[in-house]
Amino acid sequence: MTCGACATRIEKVLNSVDGVTATVNFATESARVTIAGSTEVDTLIAEVEKAGYGARLLQDTTPDMLDRESLERVAMLRSRLTISLIAGLPVVALSMISLLQFDGWKWWALALSLPVVVWSAGPFHRAAAMNARHRSTTMDTLISLGIIAAMAWSVWALVWGNAADHNGMDMADMKVDHIYMEVAVAVTIFLLAGRYFEARAKRRAGDALRSLLALGARNATVLRNGEEVVVPAAEVGVGDLFVVRPGEIIAADGVVREGASAVDVSMLTGESVPVDMTVGSNVIGTTVNLTGRLVVQASRIGAQSTFAQMTRLVRDAQATKAPVQKLADRVSGVFVPSVIVISLLTFGGWWWLGDDLSQAFTAAVAVLIIACPCALGLATPTALMVGSGRAAQMGIVIKGADVLQGTRRVDTVVFDKTGTVTTGIMQLVDLVCAAGMTRAELLTFAGALEHASEHPVAKAIASAARAETGPLTTVTEFENLPGMGTLGRVSGSSVLVGNETLMRRKLVLIPAAMNDALAAARNDGNIGVLVAVNGTVKGVCVVADRPKANSAAAVASLRDLGLRPILLTGDSRATALAVARQVGIEADEQHVIAGVLPEEKVRVVADLQERGYAVAMIGDGVNDAAALAQANVGIAMGTGTDVAMNASDLTIVSGDLRLVSDAILLSRATLRTISANVFWAFIYNVAAIPIAAFGLMNPMWAGLAMAFSSVFVVTNSLRLRTTKLTPHTAFVHATR
Repeated sequence: MTCGACATRIEKVLNSVDGVTATVNFATESARVTIAGSTEVDTLIAEVEKAGYGARLLQDTTPDMLDRESLERVAMLRSRLTISLIAGLPVVALSMISLLQFDGWKWWALALSLPVVVWSAGPFHRAAAMNARHRSTTMDTLISLGIIAAMAWSVWALVWGNAADHNGMDMADMKVDHIYMEVAVAVTIFLLAGRYFEARAKRRAGDALRSLLALGARNATVLRNGEEVVVPAAEVGVGDLFVVRPGEIIAADGVVREGASAVDVSMLTGESVPVDMTVGSNVIGTTVNLTGRLVVQASRIGAQSTFAQMTRLVRDAQATKAPVQKLADRVSGVFVPSVIVISLLTFGGWWWLGDDLSQAFTAAVAVLIIACPCALGLATPTALMVGSGRAAQMGIVIKGADVLQGTRRVDTVVFDKTGTVTTGIMQLVDLVCAAGMTRAELLTFAGALEHASEHPVAKAIASAARAETGPLTTVTEFENLPGMGTLGRVSGSSVLVGNETLMRRKLVLIPAAMNDALAAARNDGNIGVLVAVNGTVKGVCVVADRPKANSAAAVASLRDLGLRPILLTGDSRATALAVARQVGIEADEQHVIAGVLPEEKVRVVADLQERGYAVAMIGDGVNDAAALAQANVGIAMGTGTDVAMNASDLTIVSGDLRLVSDAILLSRATLRTISANVFWAFIYNVAAIPIAAFGLMNPMWAGLAMAFSSVFVVTNSLRLRTTKLTPHTAFVHATR
């Protein structure tokens, strides 16, 4: 494809096939096709080829192929531009500087112009001829017509007119002594230069996706019958054990079965600090093992892996179109025939007004050349490609252009609590000891007993005890009482760990001080667990799901953007209010909504929307999926469930809430860039065509202006690579 009109034409061809819905993106040179029926992919490829283009499945495209094709196009344009400069600049100089002119210079100019007009401009002519065979027109049609018309007029004037000398035929008293070879040459030079710099800029715009595609491991060392065998990464199957040595890329998502190491996850999450992995830890394919040897059991491979899903989402986002781009495509589809008609009317109008034929021809050619709306076709896809690529490098996946429109309107952010604002993992946050009992002693009794339980609260107490006191004591006569707690013998002592119901059943009195400690824990939204040793309450373990370390900073950054935060949870109101106070959300009924069932979360979001708010919902669990889909913008944590991520519009791969504000900032910046690009492209064509039609613009300068407009749009989009984000993001990228 050479312009936006090519993309529009291929889109029409694909959509004409029964059961097929297609969107063709000029900037990424890709088509996103949905097939509802029995149509085969080979049929679609054949339809594209019949239209004069080529196609292949995206899954058959490797990063090396993309890189090679991009380099080949840049090299082709560079060689043609070089020849046109060497041969064409003398023609322009001779035509415009009278001191350089000599007898017969026009014939020399003709000889130098031919290779430029025929070979250097060959891509324009070939595309125009191909489109003519298929009874269609594109921007190349206008370019080719303009160049051929200028050159044909010059040859006619030189050979049969009176341009070579002033004694030639008078063409029925019409002046034909002026030639336009410098116009044909200069237009070719300007447009080739524009295409060359545009191709280089588009290559830079696609760097993020190409680098993302190149991250995957090429090979993997698989354990088979106890031996290490190196195989292509694509051959790793679910359940296979594979070895990852320090410095190697992890080949697939999986679970660590042997070893311990630090893993660099920055290429997927944007987080610069390596993550420690031990036996049982989940690892993500394409991340890099840094320090130790790991044996990993593959759990998700190929298209199901985190890396493949992220890549697919980025590609899908770059293939979508914002509403403003759909309008631009419709305009481009009818633009070329309209311009040809305007050019003919311009020629006829000037001639009818009695001016000389040269002036009529000059104005008509200028209209053809200035009108090419290449910038219009590039306005949205280049900005979206750069913006989504930058987001992917930061660990933010934007699913499509429509998401950008949604983020601009968002004024309210609804947070799920567990796993989103909080860690989702219970932790021991306080320990209240009775007189005569030390912290270490209390943890020894409670930790040993709770280690035998699978309850999240029990795990939190056991984990804290192990961290503070070392190996846990063996428990005997262990008994688990669901809904109440546990009991057993530790070092010969009878121990109870649980709630008031357990103590009452075992006839253990709770001292006033311990009751006060329980009440204080609950007022703070925490869980209080009583510990009794030999029939006497010796302390209270306070357990809570703590806010993530960055949650308060995330809420503050969203406030700075003018957004209102709301906490939504199924937990008790006391717990919700405590978390809200810790992260900086107002602890009142308008900003904290507690005790809601999963299906009620949708109702809460819908109610906010009915009251006129544009809502962004942030969640990570299955119970958040419906609310994420209901919201104007659904934002999922990549550390959550696949269901939540599939229902969302944005995914924060690392689960770092601070990146939410970055995602909104980048989305808004991308949308602003799209709007600026489209405005420039429309205004340029609306203003330029009348100027050319009224004879106020030389075709040579028209070619320069047209080339500049496309380069401007792409360059403006590339500014997104340096979008100013939050201090957190700046720190992460400065230290990588």
